[in-house]
Amino acid sequence: MTTKNTQPIRHLTLVVPVYNEADGLRQHVDEILRQLEALPASIRSDLLMVDDGSTDATTSIVQALCEQRDDISLLALNRNFGKEAAIMAGLDHSDADAVVVMDSDLQHPPALLPKMVDLWLGGADVVEAVKVSRNTRSGLYRYFANAFYRIFDALTGLDLHNHSDYKLLDRKVIEAYRSLPERTRFFRGLVSWMHFPAAQIPFEEPARAAGESKWGALRLLKLSWQSISSFTALPLQLVTLLGGVTFLVSLVLGAKALYDKLSGQALDGFTTVILLLLIIGSVLMFSLGLLGSYVARIYDEIKARPHYLVDHRNSRLSALEGRDKKPEER
Repeated sequence: MTTKNTQPIRHLTLVVPVYNEADGLRQHVDEILRQLEALPASIRSDLLMVDDGSTDATTSIVQALCEQRDDISLLALNRNFGKEAAIMAGLDHSDADAVVVMDSDLQHPPALLPKMVDLWLGGADVVEAVKVSRNTRSGLYRYFANAFYRIFDALTGLDLHNHSDYKLLDRKVIEAYRSLPERTRFFRGLVSWMHFPAAQIPFEEPARAAGESKWGALRLLKLSWQSISSFTALPLQLVTLLGGVTFLVSLVLGAKALYDKLSGQALDGFTTVILLLLIIGSVLMFSLGLLGSYVARIYDEIKARPHYLVDHRNSRLSALEGRDKKPEER
C-alpha cells in the first residue's frame, strides 16, 4: 500500500490595523480575501483586524464581517494607542506559522500576497514590500520622507528608504520581535535591525481608495523623532559638538575684545557681550531640550506600561491568551 505525499498545511494570518476606516472597509476586505483565495492549497489563511480605538462605524463593520465569515477575527483596543501598538497586539494574538502586516486601505496591494507567500515557502524569513516611488504623495511629503530616511541611515546605519510596514514575518521572526523589551517601537526599523534572511518585492503605491490618511504633519514629525531617538543616542553628541563650537567662538571674540582693550581701540557698548549671551543661551537651551527628550524616553521605558489594552476580542482569539503571559501584562 502506498501513501500519497502531501504538503503540510501552513497557517498564515493577515494582521490588519484599522482606525476610522469605515469608508470602503467592506470593499477593501473583499479584495484582500479574493487574493487569499489565490494562495496554494497548502496555506490556511485568515484575517485578524486590529481596531485601534476607532470612533466611527469601523468596529461594527468588522463585527458584522466576523459574523459572516469564520476566517475573520476582531481584536478591539480600548482606545487609540497608535499603529505600532496595534501591530504589536496583532502579533501577540496570532499563533500562525507566518504573519503578514498590511494596511486596510489597499495602498499595500493585496495582489502581492501570493508572491510573498512563495518567497516565504522558498526560505525567506522576512518578505518586505518596498515602494518604488511615492508619486501618490505631495512633493513636500516626499522631500521630508527622503530627508528622514537619509538622516536615519546616517545615524543608525539602517537603510529603510522606501520601506513600508507591508511585511511577511516567519514565526521565528515574530517571536524574536515580541521578545524585544523596549516600549517605544519602530516596526520596520526593528525588523531590519534583527537582520533575518529577507526578500524584497517592489511595488508602486496606489492612491488611497477611500477616506483620508490619519497621519498629519505633526504626527509624522513626532514619529520621525521617536524612531531616530529609539535607535541611536548619536544626536546627544551634538551637545558636545555645539559646546566645542561655542568655546571656539568665545575664544575668538574674547581675544578680539582683549586686543581692542589693550590697543586702546575698545568702543563703548555691549555688542560682543550680547552676542556671546545669545549664542551660549541658544546652545544651552537646545542642549537641554535634546537631553530632555532622551530623559523622557528613559522615563517611558522605566514606567513599562503595556503597549495596549484590549477592549474585546472574539472567542477564537480568547483561546490564544494562555499561550504566553497575557498581552495586557506585557
